[in-house]
Amino acid sequence: MVTVVTKLVNCFHLSRRCGQYTMNQEITKVKEKPPFDRSSSQDSVDELPMEDYWTEVDNIKKSSENRQEDQEVVVVKEPDEGELEEEWLKEAGFSILFGESAEDPQESMTFLSTLTRMQAAAVQKRVEMVYQTLRKKNKQHQIPDVRNIFAQRRESKEKAPDGTESQSVRTNENKYQGKDDQACSLVPGEKELIPPVPEEAPASETDVITLEVSFAEQAVNQKESSKERTQKNKGYDTLLPNFRLPKEKTGTTKIGDLAPQDMKKVCSFALIELTAFCDVVGVELKKQKAVKFKTKDSGVFGVPLTVLLEQDQRKVPGTRIPLIFQKLISRIEEGGLETEGLLRIPGAALRIKSLCQELEAKFYEGIFNWESVKQHDAASLLKRFIRELPQPLLSVEYLTAFQAVQNLPTKEQQLQALNLLVILLPDANRDTLKALLEFLQRVIDNKEKNKMTVMNVAMVMAPNLFMCHTFSLKFSEQQEFAMAAGTANIMNLLIKYQELLWTIPKFLVNQVRRLNTAYLKKDKKMRKKLLKKMAYDREKYEKQEKSTNDADVPQGVIRVQAPHLSKVSMAIQLTEKLRASDVLARFLSQESGIAQTLKKGEVFLYEVGGNIGERCLDDDTYMKDLYQLNPNAEWVIKSKPS
Repeated sequence: MVTVVTKLVNCFHLSRRCGQYTMNQEITKVKEKPPFDRSSSQDSVDELPMEDYWTEVDNIKKSSENRQEDQEVVVVKEPDEGELEEEWLKEAGFSILFGESAEDPQESMTFLSTLTRMQAAAVQKRVEMVYQTLRKKNKQHQIPDVRNIFAQRRESKEKAPDGTESQSVRTNENKYQGKDDQACSLVPGEKELIPPVPEEAPASETDVITLEVSFAEQAVNQKESSKERTQKNKGYDTLLPNFRLPKEKTGTTKIGDLAPQDMKKVCSFALIELTAFCDVVGVELKKQKAVKFKTKDSGVFGVPLTVLLEQDQRKVPGTRIPLIFQKLISRIEEGGLETEGLLRIPGAALRIKSLCQELEAKFYEGIFNWESVKQHDAASLLKRFIRELPQPLLSVEYLTAFQAVQNLPTKEQQLQALNLLVILLPDANRDTLKALLEFLQRVIDNKEKNKMTVMNVAMVMAPNLFMCHTFSLKFSEQQEFAMAAGTANIMNLLIKYQELLWTIPKFLVNQVRRLNTAYLKKDKKMRKKLLKKMAYDREKYEKQEKSTNDADVPQGVIRVQAPHLSKVSMAIQLTEKLRASDVLARFLSQESGIAQTLKKGEVFLYEVGGNIGERCLDDDTYMKDLYQLNPNAEWVIKSKPS
């Protein structure tokens, strides 16, 4: 029988369109309207700032006329009923439910115990949907009843590492009804047109974005109270708020600061959180995978990022950004970022075509003559490289989810969704996107001379990231215009808020800590049982374990290890004002010889073990607060892996 999940089903409108992760991508037919004239419509005053966008689109079309089509269009598989939910559960970390994992079933229960109320509701909903689908198909596949899966969560409440109480699942208390909300769609259709890319708000208008509380939980709490704010946001407010990161005493965690095993857990939590968030705000998140298609396995243009990096790492071990991508940016910067119209003015089409052919033949041979590449040519080649990736830089899975962010009701929620989407990108895509955005910011920093504001750059780059030539989606001209303004807005947000978007929210890091703590407790119990069975001296073991943890360090003192420095360890007294930068400064001030040349930014203080695998600390981390959060951690100074 269907349980309380039927209350949640109304929140979603299942669509069956082609796919990636989509937010209610189904495109409905709109009433017949006269052809939409971008230049002479009544809204032309509002459209004038979009001229750079349409000029770039025209340039792209011209450059592609002479391009040989040697790549296949990405074809996406129409999913079977329940397939999307099954794939989602596997990616979220519940493969055990489908017999595809050797893990103890208790692992899933441990994982569930760390979820927030809305995250657990999102998981429960998809388990129910798979369960019902399997029953309809009369499959002899035993999937646990959702009531059993969530039973233990109702029985207890767990304490979070920072002392806050995690919210238990209240499956009968999800009172929001998605059918009463205006669901966001990928293409606005008959909705009002999206305004041009917003400008920056005055410096005095600064908001702090909250990263300590689940975005989905925030959305639930704000749902009623924010109606007035939402209506204001849907108007043509052309000012972007100056959101800033809050100062966290336990330190800000950036993408790249965590060990791979912890980052994998972050991605699982982020997927569940994004889905729960979409459930609350009334948008649909679904995943379909592209059917495999033939791509180039060598060369420069039209080669998958992973293949490029495999090639490049044979030449430069450890590189994370394609070498051709790095070289094109370097060539642009060599010409000076003050050049007026940089990125906007295209190179000559025939010359670009010739340079592409030369690069294909000579780049990896090291004989290509970069002196022949003019600055605007390099900019055109960079944009072409991005466009011709066989799968988009924003990934097949998430491209349309990035597009649909424009329809979320508030700028804060748009940034929250983008934050989670960036975390979920494959490493190669995320690293390359970051390198691109950092370069674009450097261009914008010279706007007084090159006349390229963040708005101009966003409109020029949006078509190159969002108009993937291997996707064959067709839109009406009015839909195309709305998408143009929307994607330019998303591009603007990506550039302006990149520091925020590459930050892992504190609530996700705390969930990883809770999960690790739960696993440690479980492992400790298992070790004690094993020792008892093997007739070892249990009391001796416990004393030994306690002495290992204490390591003869007095209360209020930490021992910092620096195995690669001349002074390999130091006992440091914790104070209220002691920060990670202070600890590093003490070590570096005592270095001699080669180590004395080490500078700030070359070595970092790491939190290792306890309730985290490994975490690189930012300079403003207050050590006493972090010690209280993770008292069993070790503290190590070392360089970041390349």
